[in-house]
Amino acid sequence: MAGALTDVLGEVLVAADGEEVAVSALAARGVSLLKLWNKYRVSNIPSLIFIDASTGKVVCRNGLLVIRDDPEGLEFPWGPKPFSEVVAGPLLRNNGQTLDSSALEGSHVGVYFSAHWCPPCRSLTRVLVESYRKIKEAGQKFEILFVSADRSEDSFKQYFSEMPWVAVPYTDEARRSRLNRLYGIQGIPTLIVLDSKGDVITRQGRVEVLNDIECREFPWHPKPVLELTDSNAVQLNEGPCLVLFVDSEDDGESEAAKQLIQPIAEKIIAKYKAKEEEAPLLFFVAGEDDMTDSLRDYTNLPEAAPLLTILDMSARAKYVMDVEEITPDIVEAFVSDFLADKLKPEPI
Repeated sequence: MAGALTDVLGEVLVAADGEEVAVSALAARGVSLLKLWNKYRVSNIPSLIFIDASTGKVVCRNGLLVIRDDPEGLEFPWGPKPFSEVVAGPLLRNNGQTLDSSALEGSHVGVYFSAHWCPPCRSLTRVLVESYRKIKEAGQKFEILFVSADRSEDSFKQYFSEMPWVAVPYTDEARRSRLNRLYGIQGIPTLIVLDSKGDVITRQGRVEVLNDIECREFPWHPKPVLELTDSNAVQLNEGPCLVLFVDSEDDGESEAAKQLIQPIAEKIIAKYKAKEEEAPLLFFVAGEDDMTDSLRDYTNLPEAAPLLTILDMSARAKYVMDVEEITPDIVEAFVSDFLADKLKPEPI
């Protein structure tokens, strides 16, 4: 493990008090590289994350953009700023009209990071246009802000011509970059949904739009437990996930499983929210379908149902509890043991 840490972090780290600490010493103290990846939800490399040494809280997820945009460190310590401050300035409509960003105040806002060259982006945009129309027709105060990752202004204009909402001008690269930094964008398409105060409701707007075509659950406050689907399976790659596999041919089995897990999920989420941290686990119920079968095959899981698992794709590790009956006490003990590093992983 010391070698892996050295490969990623270098030979020496500097502690908050200025003391130089050998990476091998950190490894000897039980520091886990994989834990760092999961804690900070790193999905690609290189990634540079700035942390407040006194609290351990993330200051900025997109450190590479910070270095590019502020090489002199004039904005140090690069802490998060309010959305209203970062977005401040003129916005565009696709007919060429401009409006001030203050027009977004009092509305829910979807901050849409997308590009014409990205096929999944174009597919999502077609769905999102209809969702936007339905939400507006229902009388909801909702606006979408397009933040382009296009490679030319001509591509931006072509793509934006399909959108009925507003955009940051393509020429304002600094503001586009600041919005990427604010939300730690690591891939597109990404739709961040904000409340009327500019606070994040969900970072999974893409999944919500695809799962809620009629927009009945707008503004899509996160659910403690999700039913695993083709559209949200991508979240399995974002960190450790508890997945309870059930026999969906048994009427009500999936819903009963959700109700069993939900109090435990809510407790974990609330605990970490109080510390202003993301929960260390996502929670899913998986029924019987082709996607679930593929997941079982990929992770080499037994065909049993019910089957309680924690899957950590980035670590290529799984934790399995195959018992005849899943009870709240069993789930809570399983989660507690995982968070306390008491479980022995099996390879995926």
